[in-house]
Amino acid sequence: MKRNAQDFRLMTVLSLLVLSAAVVFADGPISEQDLLEPDWKSWLTYSGDYSGRRHSALNQIQPGNVHKLAARWIFPVPGANRLVGTPIVAHGLMYVTSRNSVFALDARTGREVWRFSRPMLPDVIGDARNGINRGVAVFGHKVFFETHDAHLLALHASNGSLLWEAEIGDHREGYGGTMAPLIVKNKVIAGISGGDEGVRGLLDAYDVDTGKRLWRFWTIPAPGEPGSETWKGNAITHGCGATWLTGTFDPGLNTLYWPTGNPCPDFYGGDRLGDNLYTDSILALDPDTGKLKWHYQFTPHDTHDWDATEIPVLVDATFHGQPRKLLAQANRNGFFYVLDRVTGKLLLAEPFIKKLTWASRIGPDGRPQVLPDTDPTPEGKKSCPSVVGGTNWFSPSYSPSTGLFYVIAMEECSNYVSSVQGYQKGRGFEGTGASDVPGEAGQKFLRAIELHTGKLRWEYPLIGTAQSWAGTLSTAGGLIFLGDDNGYCVAVDAKSGKALWHFNTGAARLSASPMTYSVGGRQFVTLAAGTNIVTFGLME
Repeated sequence: MKRNAQDFRLMTVLSLLVLSAAVVFADGPISEQDLLEPDWKSWLTYSGDYSGRRHSALNQIQPGNVHKLAARWIFPVPGANRLVGTPIVAHGLMYVTSRNSVFALDARTGREVWRFSRPMLPDVIGDARNGINRGVAVFGHKVFFETHDAHLLALHASNGSLLWEAEIGDHREGYGGTMAPLIVKNKVIAGISGGDEGVRGLLDAYDVDTGKRLWRFWTIPAPGEPGSETWKGNAITHGCGATWLTGTFDPGLNTLYWPTGNPCPDFYGGDRLGDNLYTDSILALDPDTGKLKWHYQFTPHDTHDWDATEIPVLVDATFHGQPRKLLAQANRNGFFYVLDRVTGKLLLAEPFIKKLTWASRIGPDGRPQVLPDTDPTPEGKKSCPSVVGGTNWFSPSYSPSTGLFYVIAMEECSNYVSSVQGYQKGRGFEGTGASDVPGEAGQKFLRAIELHTGKLRWEYPLIGTAQSWAGTLSTAGGLIFLGDDNGYCVAVDAKSGKALWHFNTGAARLSASPMTYSVGGRQFVTLAAGTNIVTFGLME
């Protein structure tokens, strides 16, 4: 259709209005102080703040009025496959990601302000091939995100223009980019996916202004380096240990805490005898240099794909009569851990699932007491938890008001099968895999765990197919928000676990964790549901 001069003038005016609106919404840079002391009107990091507690101080929505919560706006994400990210909100702009794309939305209305997108490459493998992306980081006037081919990009927060780009890893070697970066001081901390494709795991820091790489920590030591003695065999050169989930940061201790993925091949350990450091671990790193302060390995010589890429939650509390700086994690292997985050010393480890058959307990030395005859075999061996794990990367939360740690737990077993497998470039490096146990359906639960004892306080059963991958959100209003197995966004009482509200999002499968923010004096709750961003607010 032919357009006249008036049409073009109108299009230009509309474009200028959109850009002007973006500048107003993104007024003022995000500072280091904003990240250190968030006001909670915004949601500035993947977990809300540096602690990973995913607990907001907003309290407008409470048990007494949550029944008035209703959908306020929905944004269908163009080209989306399955949304897994947590939206970031800064100065009234919401940033969401999908399939190599970033969208900036008016957080009040869901109106699109700008978008940045790149075509998908045909030779990317693994999770990155599916367009999985967990979100952005914001700092200054920049938005940072990873593309599926393991590039880190800096975009202008007001208009989405590209400011700089850095290659983290070569996607032709199996590297991918799926995680939400984390800003620490003047650095963008970025990890990689490819933990089933035979990569060598790494974690990088880049200058926020220039994109220059400042340091790199390899999660798999090179042959001859300290830690390489824990790898006996040829697998070390493609040992995986990916870093695809966002870590946490303690400014007072100046320590970055990052979880690492499974060793490769996942299910065959004959070519990697030993503990296989630093897979399935928490790394405590100096953010200025990338040097290792300490590490704790949850599952030495893992043969069940029970990686440690679950959020490390930082809590300051009196623990067994002594004030301590704690790190808590519900691990995929089925145990709930509390560590001293200054030293890495194990303080507590208790099962948080009932179907747990691979280990009897975690010993005083911090190592699991592995039961005999639990490794995968060529014929198949049943073991619990399942390959999904007692939990997975879906976010937990912690409320300082209740002292409870909230996590989605999975009760399920798998048949684990192993076989000898050599590394082949461009292919998965799993050493076979795992399958459902016939006649044994899994079930998910929201569980509230006492931080000081590891004991279960209450649980809320999720009804459905146990296929959801949604996490939790805690608020000062005394609520826990979550996504359930039937596509509902649910609110339960943080003290009792009583269900108070639910909303059917229309999504067959939820794969993201909720977040909350405030604009114009009103609190909102947002959840990425299927291919839509759904935002809720109280009815007036």
